[in-house]
Amino acid sequence: QVQLVESGGGLVQPGGSLRLSCAASVSIFSLDNMGWDRQAPGKQREMVARITRGGSTKYADSVKGRFTISRDSAKNTVYLQMNSLKPEDTAVYYCKADQSILSYRGQGTQVTVSS
Repeated sequence: QVQLVESGGGLVQPGGSLRLSCAASVSIFSLDNMGWDRQAPGKQREMVARITRGGSTKYADSVKGRFTISRDSAKNTVYLQMNSLKPEDTAVYYCKADQSILSYRGQGTQVTVSS
């Protein structure tokens, strides 16, 4: 069983920045990949960013050039640096991890972009 604990959400003005953190209960190198999904009110959940065990990254088109996913293996933590935030980035952000055929998700952290 893998536990994921997110932190770092909050309220920010348009154009601002936030950094989300996701701490895993296991070595992140035991996971095939980790990343972030988000779900806005009334919308389907969507992939935001992924990082594989090997370090390859992938982003949704809507966040490319603004968001950066990274990791700290010593802390078993994955980060999502979010810059140039827009109101449409408002959502609950979920940390996600895959291990073989199993998928795990954190309980989510709210990000609200509003003036």
